[in-house]
Amino acid sequence: MNKIRQLNLGNTTMNVSDFIIKRLCAWGITRIFGYSGDGINGILGALSRSNEPVKFTQVRHEEMAALMACAHAKFTGEVGVCLATSGPGAIHLLNGLYDAKLDHQPVVALIGQSARKALGGDYQQEVDLISLFKDVAHEYVHMASEASQIRHLIDRAIRIAKSQRTVTCVILPNDIQTEDAVEIPPHEHYSIHTGVGHPSSYCIPTEAALDDAAHVLNVGNKVSILIGAGATNAADEVIHIANLLDAGVAKALLGKSALSDDVPFVTGTIGFFGTTATENMMKGCDTLLLIGTSFPYAEFLPREGQARAVQIDIDGRMLSLRYPVEVNLLGDSRETLRRLIPRIHQKPNSGWRSKIVEDIKIWNKEQDQLAHRNSDLLNPQRVFRELSPLLPDNCILTADSGSGASWYARELKIRAGMMASLSGNLATMGCAVPYAIAAKFAHPEKTVIAVAGDGAMQMNGNEELLTISKYWKSWKTPNIIIVVLNNRDLNMVTWEQRMMEGDPKLETTQVIPDFNYAEYAASIGFLTFRMAFPENIADIWKAALKADRPVLVEAITDPDISPFPDHVMIKSADKLASSVARGDNAALKNSGHILQQKIENAKY
Repeated sequence: MNKIRQLNLGNTTMNVSDFIIKRLCAWGITRIFGYSGDGINGILGALSRSNEPVKFTQVRHEEMAALMACAHAKFTGEVGVCLATSGPGAIHLLNGLYDAKLDHQPVVALIGQSARKALGGDYQQEVDLISLFKDVAHEYVHMASEASQIRHLIDRAIRIAKSQRTVTCVILPNDIQTEDAVEIPPHEHYSIHTGVGHPSSYCIPTEAALDDAAHVLNVGNKVSILIGAGATNAADEVIHIANLLDAGVAKALLGKSALSDDVPFVTGTIGFFGTTATENMMKGCDTLLLIGTSFPYAEFLPREGQARAVQIDIDGRMLSLRYPVEVNLLGDSRETLRRLIPRIHQKPNSGWRSKIVEDIKIWNKEQDQLAHRNSDLLNPQRVFRELSPLLPDNCILTADSGSGASWYARELKIRAGMMASLSGNLATMGCAVPYAIAAKFAHPEKTVIAVAGDGAMQMNGNEELLTISKYWKSWKTPNIIIVVLNNRDLNMVTWEQRMMEGDPKLETTQVIPDFNYAEYAASIGFLTFRMAFPENIADIWKAALKADRPVLVEAITDPDISPFPDHVMIKSADKLASSVARGDNAALKNSGHILQQKIENAKY
């Protein structure tokens, strides 16, 4: 074994765990999210001894560690790292790791395992972790069997996670963690010698592909653009090409913060939470430009054969996946657009974009009216419509899966400099609060606002409020706000039951226990507000935004206000009529007159 040099540990020889921490720091890793357990005691000991700049964030549950690692990657562009013990701790990571995998985020999972000599002996907490993690970390999952492997296991896990924008996993048996480190493997056959560093580079399409794409876009008369998270660093280029093409721009949910909503030709989101302006644009276009998006719902895109299409994506596996694309451009969005733009001819001003801009104005006016409609309890749409103009510059928004995601998508208007995200492709509940915590650690100077439903809070959000309570005084500013929509209903699924199945609300499965979120948060040091009356909404938001500590706003909202916009609900009029005929009148209580008439007609 090579002679190992000393780390700054006094007289203690560096062991494998010390070397892991050192190697992570060499890669620029500054934070590990995790929860302790005896399967990772060696690594925990190394953290206690280390003078390296890496920080450990203790969560309340390992799933939250993985979600925070995913959010860290989203909000920094860096590799996220999570740490969990063997057996149950490792298993708990999986949901958050799938969130990272499906949203193409670089995350490395470091997990403990039973001692090597116990493996195969049905030992306590022994789980076949390689098999378990083979899907979520399919690009790279390996278990260390001797100390000389550690360098290349850590190096490859980080490099592959970053280069492939995916999840990787290194499994560390308990006994190997405290063996003497091998910083430099022996210079012999079968030895692997890796290094630190990942090149800063980008992929661009061929000149011929760019010419073909430009031709399709130049001959089109009615061009629509749909952007996703892959366009996040290409806002100027998207605006430039949209102006040349006289096009409108819609945004997939993960691309919400990629372009400011105050750009007059941005139609807003697409899909079940989309706007009528977006829907009309997609129905009327003859040419479609997709930039950095894998938006999955075909029914909201142009019909096949209606539009010629060009797609830009950094991942060749995602090209021509959601729509039959005529010209596929494999490359970084910004760099590809920079090379495409000089080939685009300026289209004359036409009625096409004018109609798009007018549709946006009509949509906004209609939504303002709907936000001010009367309801039995607080109208959730108004809660967010009044927050939107008060949002601080450069704030970060997170949202949970559920009805809150709809109001986040439709009502919170992004301005340049803001960031926003949620669990896009996995759409897991329970992501808003851990996402917000990770965002605050990554950008402690910014205001962070999380939108969560009461179901997600009862699932895991309440516990992670304790994490905020534990750490908030270490942040540069205390400004983090958790918004809880308390309607005692698993609201999104309730409305999906009505719209997709024609079933009335099933109280047994949909109503959740009553809980005073504000009172609980106050007991652990939060400033709290219970929002129950429309006349108090703006004042509560203003007070929350200038608070000197973390804030929880509990909005007592009406579950019968549908999170789906009327133009989406109209398509399910027959199903909604079925739910009404079976005694559930929610669809009639709050929807527009056209929808109500369709429901009434469908009943007979």
